[in-house]
Amino acid sequence: MERVCFRLQVRKEHLTEYVRRHQEVWPDMLQALRETGWTNYSLFLDPSDGLLIGYLETPDLEAAKAGMAAREVNARWQADMAPFFEALDGLAPDEGFLRLQEIFYLA
Repeated sequence: MERVCFRLQVRKEHLTEYVRRHQEVWPDMLQALRETGWTNYSLFLDPSDGLLIGYLETPDLEAAKAGMAAREVNARWQADMAPFFEALDGLAPDEGFLRLQEIFYLA
C-alpha cells in the first residue's frame, strides 16, 4: 500500500467556503474515490495561512489518479475546487498538488 502525503495552498479569502464544501462532498464523488482506490483519505487545513495537507493510502497512486481522471464527477469537482487554490499553473488540484517525501514511518 502506498502512503501519500501532499500539500496545496488554499487562498485565505476562500478558507471558510473551502471547509464548508468539504462538509458536503458530493456522494458520487465519494463513491468514485472509493471505487478508484483512494482510502484513508484525509485533509488537514491550517486556518492561519491556508496550508492544506492531504494524506491517503492506495495500492497505486498513478492508477488511482487515472481512475479518477476517467470520471465525469471528478472533472466537475476539480473545476469547482480549482479557484480555491494558489499556484496551480493551470493544473487541476488533483494534478497540481506537491507530493511530500516520507522520511519516517512507525508501523
